[in-house]
Amino acid sequence: MTIQKHVAQLVEVWPQVYPGAHCELDFRNPLELLVATILSAQCTDRRVNMVTPQLFRKYRTAKRYANAPQAELENAIRSTGFYRNKTKSIRGAMRAIAEEHNGKVPDTMEELRALPGVGRKTANVVLGNAFRKNEGIVVDTHVARLSQRLGLTKQKDAEKIERDLMKIVPREHWTDWSHWLIWHGRRRCYARKPDCSQCEIYRLCPSGKTFLRTGVARKAED
Repeated sequence: MTIQKHVAQLVEVWPQVYPGAHCELDFRNPLELLVATILSAQCTDRRVNMVTPQLFRKYRTAKRYANAPQAELENAIRSTGFYRNKTKSIRGAMRAIAEEHNGKVPDTMEELRALPGVGRKTANVVLGNAFRKNEGIVVDTHVARLSQRLGLTKQKDAEKIERDLMKIVPREHWTDWSHWLIWHGRRRCYARKPDCSQCEIYRLCPSGKTFLRTGVARKAED
């Protein structure tokens, strides 16, 4: 089976397995999603969603985030971890948005990546979920792990994995592709002990049989 046919079969099956797959960060607009995505680094979406309701009520504009005292914002997001760096990123990005984009989150990859503290992954999340623009594929730990186990890449670096996926996944599915793999990674294909015996895509996964036989999940270089 060619890798293109393999991907085509996955694209057909994923919506049946996860018909409601979506970004699990709570947000109502691009500004909120940008903040939530920055907070989600090295933190669970559940924890971020516990912090953001109060945060979003207090800081409704880019200017308010930019003008927030460092200590005040740090205290508001402390439980998400790495709060000093996250505060610096949020305040820097929001200052740029307020001063250079009239308070509106830009909707291009180039402009988003020019914001302080915003990398390609964050930009992809915002573009795909707030603006419905498929400019790239979000590669987090789940997408990286599943892409390797599904035999779609041998790379370990996120941007290299993304480039491999962009070559084989139809562009119209780029945003959904990330959701499908993230949902499956959280619900079935766990890092330490994937639930291969109950896996909905077992027949399409070259790693499942190996894991069930040996008890060892397939690594990228295998």
